[in-house]
Amino acid sequence: FDQTFKIAYGSFINSSSNCTTDSFKQVIYPVTYLFIFFPGAVGNSLSIYVFSQTSQRSSINIYMQNLAVSDLMFVSTLPFRASYYLLGSHWMFGDILCRIMTYTLYMNMYCSIYFLAVLSVVRFVAIAHPFKLGQVTNTKYARITCVAIWIFVLAASSPLLNKEIAGYSNPVKCLDLHPSSTHRLLMMNSFVLVVGFILPFCTIVFCYVFAIRALIKSRATRSGRAICHRKALLTIVITLVLSLICFLPYHILRTVHLMYSSCSQANICPKPFYHSMILLFYFNQCIIPLIFTIHPLPSSTYIPSP
Repeated sequence: FDQTFKIAYGSFINSSSNCTTDSFKQVIYPVTYLFIFFPGAVGNSLSIYVFSQTSQRSSINIYMQNLAVSDLMFVSTLPFRASYYLLGSHWMFGDILCRIMTYTLYMNMYCSIYFLAVLSVVRFVAIAHPFKLGQVTNTKYARITCVAIWIFVLAASSPLLNKEIAGYSNPVKCLDLHPSSTHRLLMMNSFVLVVGFILPFCTIVFCYVFAIRALIKSRATRSGRAICHRKALLTIVITLVLSLICFLPYHILRTVHLMYSSCSQANICPKPFYHSMILLFYFNQCIIPLIFTIHPLPSSTYIPSP
């Protein structure tokens, strides 16, 4: 009797958990995706236009334009994802488009992280070592760096074009974890975690922490450039905090989610919280570039007073 009760109780808990998760996806995902899509599409399109119309071509414009292109491609996948979850996890666009959407989303996600890392290096040099700024703002090197990032991430993301990884064999399923590909996804995640997240994320944190330190120590904060320095400091602090809040929890929870993909049996995986971190991460992908656009990078006003 005890064994029968445990099995029945476990089935009830699992079905309740699945119901809650499915309801969360069907209601919250579409609304949030569309909420992110419209300002993200308009803002990034405007950024691309502004940076392409700038008369003086600089490395910063090149990095920002590539970041805007990457984020525009990223948000362009969100209406497809919204329709999928709105229809109760029913994919109606076919197998090829399913793979393209999955590939496009993750490829541009990590392109954006790399461009943000490069911009953090430029900002750090502009603030802490202003007389070496020319070495990292050369337009030729900026173009080479951008091309290298695109090629590397395009190639590294190519396994996502595999049918078994992008979605289920069932033609109406997409964007969900394929039961037979859990091990492969976990191996891919280990590589992505180190190369696609930890390295650029540590670069962002290192550069911004030391940029903040340089701004605080600068005598310019007591001069006529105090307003500019305070604005730069506030922008960097906001960007760093958003990166910590959005990048770190998402990648930790995604790894846990893959490691415990059988959590419906163990009942240990906080799925709604995990899905909330996904939405927060997507929102972060759009808001940080807007912060950079509001406060352009970098200028001679960052140069500390001796």
